[in-house]
Amino acid sequence: MGIADLIPGVSGGTIAFISGIYDKLINGIKSFDLEALRLASRFEIKALWQRIPFLFFLPLGLGLVTAILSLSKLLESLFHTHPEKLWAFFFGLVLGSILILYRETRPWKLRDWLVFALAGVLTFILVGLPATQTPATPFYLFLAGSIAISAMILPGISGSYILVILGKYQQVLDAVNSRDVASIAIFMAGMVVGVLSIVRIVSWLLRVYTHVTILTLTGIMTGALRTVWPWKETVTTRIDSSGDVVPLVQRASLPSDLSQIGIGLALMILGAIAVLLLTQMRPKESLSPVPASSS
Repeated sequence: MGIADLIPGVSGGTIAFISGIYDKLINGIKSFDLEALRLASRFEIKALWQRIPFLFFLPLGLGLVTAILSLSKLLESLFHTHPEKLWAFFFGLVLGSILILYRETRPWKLRDWLVFALAGVLTFILVGLPATQTPATPFYLFLAGSIAISAMILPGISGSYILVILGKYQQVLDAVNSRDVASIAIFMAGMVVGVLSIVRIVSWLLRVYTHVTILTLTGIMTGALRTVWPWKETVTTRIDSSGDVVPLVQRASLPSDLSQIGIGLALMILGAIAVLLLTQMRPKESLSPVPASSS
């Protein structure tokens, strides 16, 4: 799940879903509530231990941190040396995740296609707006953390993918690599707020309006493919908080070199196949994306 959440395109929620720990993850996250805070403030350790599945979250958290710390440097290096190849692979990862969600919800009726198309078109328009390049301020970093954490419970939506859409992926990656404690703390504070609010809303939608919610998520992922298209032409630029010139508005393009297109397509196919192969981990029993109710 740590590797998945670090890569824009693969969802940690998808990994949890296909590996059979989805319900335990959802109910575990929801146990971090006001009652848990009350128990912690009163140092009622035994009651807190019984309420929160620490023995589940401890190895899961260690795995997440290990993956992020060990792979963030590699990804940063690849972004500087082979950005187009890396984005082509990410594009394929997203395509594979879309196919997984489609397979879980088919067959689609006409109204299903309409919901999918509406979500896809709106997302395609929104991610193309300059507003998606959010300023590198503490407020937007906090907001990005609160939104990205919701991806942990969404089969198919990647937390780092949301960071790409919000224009915060590189900033968070740089903060991790440079051990920027202040930025990491702000981002994690946003994640805590997301756990206590956004996660519960999305969990309710998945439980009550499962089919429509998954259709909408599939449309959002499809429309947001615009963000991870590997070949882009910069239209306008801006100066970031570090004084560097970074792209503000970009539009999709194609390289004139056919070999680059061929390599890109091969990496897209490889990425899609990699995600689809993950479904081989699925247990024989049916797995539903609907979380069980917690006490």
